[in-house]
Amino acid sequence: MIYLFFAVLFVEMLTILLLLFKTPLRKLLIIGLDRAKRGRAPLVVKSVGATVFVIMMYNVYSVTEIQSRPADVINPTDQIILAYHMLEASLMGFSLFLSLMIDRLHHYIRELRILRKTMEAAKKQNRAAEETKNKGADEVKILNDELSKLKTQIKQLESEHETKEKEIKSAEANSLALKNQSEGFLLEYDRLLAENQTLRDQLRAIDESVSHSTGKKNM
Repeated sequence: MIYLFFAVLFVEMLTILLLLFKTPLRKLLIIGLDRAKRGRAPLVVKSVGATVFVIMMYNVYSVTEIQSRPADVINPTDQIILAYHMLEASLMGFSLFLSLMIDRLHHYIRELRILRKTMEAAKKQNRAAEETKNKGADEVKILNDELSKLKTQIKQLESEHETKEKEIKSAEANSLALKNQSEGFLLEYDRLLAENQTLRDQLRAIDESVSHSTGKKNM
């Protein structure tokens, strides 16, 4: 289960990196995401996300329940289970967060493309209006009104474009932070594996000690 979540995290981080940088794969990925959001696919994704969230909350509850026990009652097996649940809950939460990041990045990229097309159309209309500016006085007044409206629209679109670019930059910064956090999770996972092995060795030593003492009593 843990290895599956690590694979999912790797795929999600790779998807975010492809969305952040303008490459031929980015266009294919956006087309794939557009098609994936049609039909019943969003419902399936939401169902899977809800299931993962429920499992994560169960793991959090298990961690809380084990930590609420008295310290003298917790044995090495409970500590192993605690570490396993903590790691699993962390991976699930991180995976859900990355999936949300992918959805938002895809949405912002689509919005930017629409804004750029709208800006290009508005600028073409602006140029066409300027070319016909030297006609009659009445026509000039009408064209000036249209120009002012178009300029206002361009300013609004440029402002929205700058806002979207800031959001994209913020998303890039968040993705870098998530990358660093994922590296921290990998280090934590290695540490937990080492602790798990140590606890297994301790349990084995305890079992051998108990079996040895039992053998002496039987003699």
